[in-house]
Amino acid sequence: DAGVHSKAWYAATCDRKMAEDALYRSNKDGSFLIRKSSGQDSRQPYTLVVFYNRRVYNIPIRFIQSTRQYALGREKCGEERFDSVAEIVENHQHTSLVLIDSQNNTKDSTKLKHVVRVS
Repeated sequence: DAGVHSKAWYAATCDRKMAEDALYRSNKDGSFLIRKSSGQDSRQPYTLVVFYNRRVYNIPIRFIQSTRQYALGREKCGEERFDSVAEIVENHQHTSLVLIDSQNNTKDSTKLKHVVRVS
């Protein structure tokens, strides 16, 4: 269990468009929520959706079968791994999360500050 179901930031029934719309409405840097990933792939069960600098970032949350842990984004050397999705959120409420914009090849960073609820 990823530890998501009782959390305020978990939008269980929310798709990508609903998540992005909710974050654009919030219009606050560091607004975020976690939704189920569109693909329903067991190796990438969730997506962290973050608003920063008038943009919405969809960051995949991977499940690493061998260690039964979670990590953000594409696999990389020395990546941070967490025992639950809740630990990822708690960590990035204190530590900046790097946001990579692959279209414009830019990097930003923000902390997870404002929980967005999807109505």
